[in-house]
Amino acid sequence: MTKVSMSRVHRASRDETAVRRRILEAAFAAFMKSGYAAASTLEIASRAALRKLMAGAQEAGLLNGRPAELAEHFIGLLWRDLLVSLLLGVTERPGPREIAARARGAAVAFLQLYPLPG
Repeated sequence: MTKVSMSRVHRASRDETAVRRRILEAAFAAFMKSGYAAASTLEIASRAALRKLMAGAQEAGLLNGRPAELAEHFIGLLWRDLLVSLLLGVTERPGPREIAARARGAAVAFLQLYPLPG
């Protein structure tokens, strides 16, 4: 590579790093401003409860897989792209109807991904 093209690569790399830093700072600011930091403790507890539920389902012969992984899959199906949209401020918090619809949809998809063993 020529000296000029190397300079462009380094400048592009610095620009990309700066952009990534600004995106992270904006997401963190939105996280704090919207009160999600306080909710994160509840989410941690919810994830632990869901792992325990998945472990119970596994022990009862209703699911195959690692409880922590099963819980994370269910959470991913439940949240989909909502968290990113909330952090970016491009959507409002879901209401009770949307929450119920998301929960139903996540449960249906989860049971299709993990049918009864046997």
